[in-house]
Amino acid sequence: MVIMAKTGGMPLIFGSVMVAGLFTFLAAPFFSKLIRFFPPIVTGSIITIIGVSLLPVGVNWAAGGVGNKQYGSLTFILVAAIVLLAILLINRFFKGFVSHIAVLLGLIVGLVVAIPLGLVNFSGVASAPWIGIDTPFFFGYPIFDAGAIIAMILVMLVVMVESTGDFLAIGEMVGKKIGEKDLTAGLRADGLATILGGIFNAFPYTAFAQNVGLVGLTGVKSRFVVAMSGVILVVLGLFPKMATIIASLPVPVLGGAGIAMFGIVAASGIKTLAKVDFEKNVNNIFIVAISIGIGLIPVVAPDFFKLFPSWSQTIMHSGITLGSITAIALNAFFNGSKGAGDIDDLKDNAGMIS
Repeated sequence: MVIMAKTGGMPLIFGSVMVAGLFTFLAAPFFSKLIRFFPPIVTGSIITIIGVSLLPVGVNWAAGGVGNKQYGSLTFILVAAIVLLAILLINRFFKGFVSHIAVLLGLIVGLVVAIPLGLVNFSGVASAPWIGIDTPFFFGYPIFDAGAIIAMILVMLVVMVESTGDFLAIGEMVGKKIGEKDLTAGLRADGLATILGGIFNAFPYTAFAQNVGLVGLTGVKSRFVVAMSGVILVVLGLFPKMATIIASLPVPVLGGAGIAMFGIVAASGIKTLAKVDFEKNVNNIFIVAISIGIGLIPVVAPDFFKLFPSWSQTIMHSGITLGSITAIALNAFFNGSKGAGDIDDLKDNAGMIS
C-alpha cells in the first residue's frame, strides 16, 4: 500500500479498491459454495476466535488506548468498570426496550462520569462545519494498475473469509441457518460497498466483528433496525459537528462496552461448539485446539510472522483468517467435507441405521 501511494497516489489505491469490490461482488456466488465446509465444529471455532481476538481491543480501550502515555491509569479503568457495571445492572433489572439499549445507556453513563474527570474534549466541535458532503473522486479520477488490483483482490479474499465468519456468528445468535443464498447476499453487499467506497474516497469495507457482539448483547435481531441505523449514520455523516461530538467519546468508555460485547462473541462460539460431539469423535478436540491456537498467534505474538514474504502478510496478520483456514483444513482432514461430529448429525445417522 505504501508503494502504491508513492507511485500512483490515492487515485491508484481507489482504482484498485473499486476493481477489488467488483471482483468480490461477482465472485460471491462461487465463494458461498464453500459454506458446506463450515459445520458446527468449524463455525464454533471461528466464532470463538473472533471473540477472543477482539477482547484485547476492548481491554486496551479500557486502559486508555494503545499509545496513550497514561495507559493503565486507574481513572481509565474505573470509567470502563462503571460502564461495564451499568450495562450489567440495566440488563439485570430492566426488560424490553430499556434492556435492548443497555449498551447505549452504558455509554451515556460513562460519558457523564468522564466529563468531570476531564476525559472529554469538545474543542473540535466549534471548528467543525455544520454540513459536509463527500465529493466523488476528490483526489482525482481512479488509476487502474494490474499489480495494485491483484494485491487488493488478495485483501478482499481475506475480507470474504472474515465476513463469512461474521455472518455465521450472526446466524447462530439469531437462530437462522446461513445458506449459500444468504452468504452470497452478504458478500455482495461487501463488494458493492467497497465499489462505492472507492468512488467516495474510502477503503475496502468489511463486516465489523464488533457488531456481532452488539447483536448478542442487545438482543436486537431485526434487519430493519440495522437498516435504520445505516440511515442514521448517513444523516450524521452530513453533519460534521454531530460526528465530532460522537468522536469525542473517551476510549475507556468504549472499553467497558467492548469487553462485554467481544466476550459475548467468544461465548457464542463456545455455545456453538456445544453442538459438537467430542466423546465419540476425539479428533474434534484437535480441530478446535489447533485452529484456536493458530488463530491467536497474531494476537499474542504480532511479530511472529514478520520474516515471512511480504505478499503473505495480509493473511498472516489476520488471526480470523488463519484460524478459519486451519479449522476448515483440519475438519476436512479428520471428518471430510461433511464435518462428522455434529451431535445432531450423529443422531440422524443413528436413526437411519436403526
